[in-house]
Amino acid sequence: MPEAVLFDLDGTLADTAPDLAACVNRLLVEEGLSPKALADLRPFTSQGVRGMLYKSFGMSPEHPDYAAFAARFLAHYETRLCEETRLFDGIAALLDELETHGIRWGIVTNKRMRYTDPLVRLLGLAPRTTCVVSGDTTAAAKPSPLPLLHACELLGVAPAATVYVGDDQRDVIAGQAAGCATIAVRWGYLGVEHPIEAWGADRIVDHPQEIAAVNRPT
Repeated sequence: MPEAVLFDLDGTLADTAPDLAACVNRLLVEEGLSPKALADLRPFTSQGVRGMLYKSFGMSPEHPDYAAFAARFLAHYETRLCEETRLFDGIAALLDELETHGIRWGIVTNKRMRYTDPLVRLLGLAPRTTCVVSGDTTAAAKPSPLPLLHACELLGVAPAATVYVGDDQRDVIAGQAAGCATIAVRWGYLGVEHPIEAWGADRIVDHPQEIAAVNRPT
C-alpha cells in the first residue's frame, strides 16, 4: 500500500470541461462565431486556456492576440468555476476509502492557484485534502517533477511511497521523474497526442474503484 495518493485535478478528480467549454464558447459568440460542441473541446481541456484557444481559434501562445484572448477567457472562467463542474463518478467513494485506510491524498494540478483554491473549496474537497499544489506553486509546472516533489515534502512522504494519478501524458512523465508510481485514468480527457497505452504508466484504470482496490490492505 502507498502512504499517499496524489491526483491531478482537471480530468482526474473533477470534470471541469463543461465550464471551460462554456467560457471559450462565450468568446466565440462574442467574436461572431459559432460555439463548438463539448465533445470537440473535451480532449483539449487538460491543456487549459492554451488548449481551448488553440482548438477554438487556432491560436498558439505566439499569436499576437493570444494574451488578450487568454485574459478574456480567464475573466469568464473566474465567474463560473463550478457551475457544471462535478467530481467524476466514483471519486467521492475512492477518497472515502483512502481516508478509511489512513492514506493521505492531495492534489497536484497545472491550474493556477487563483482558480485551484476556490474550485477545491466549491467541490467540498478543501477540508479533506492534505495538500494542494498548483501550476504556479513551484518554479515549474508538470511535466516537471517539481510540483510532485513539493507535494511529497508537504505530506512528509517519500516519492517512492506515493502514487500519482492523472489523465494526461505529462502526468505520467512528471510522476516518473519524481520517482512516484503512476496510474493513468481512461475516464479523463487524455490529450490529443499519444494514446494512453503509450504513456508508460504503471497502471491504466477505467474506474476509480480500481484505484481503491490497489490501495486496500491484503
